[in-house]
Amino acid sequence: MKKVLTVLFIVFLVWMSIGGYLINTEHEKAKIVMGLGVLYLSFIFMPIFIYYRYKDGKYKKYIINDDKLRNAFKQQGKG
Repeated sequence: MKKVLTVLFIVFLVWMSIGGYLINTEHEKAKIVMGLGVLYLSFIFMPIFIYYRYKDGKYKKYIINDDKLRNAFKQQGKG
């Protein structure tokens, strides 16, 4: 999965570099290339990246729930 993400990111960088080159040369399809690059980032790369990062439940330590709030207020009152 990590290799897939690396390849997808390199594709994105190359794609945006080509788009930047086309914008500088004032090519008629430059805005379309850049727009498709943004769509690629938004709808293909980012969902796969987010799934890869949070599939093991690592995000749970960042979720605020009632128990964490109570513990934080108790520790704040002690110090």
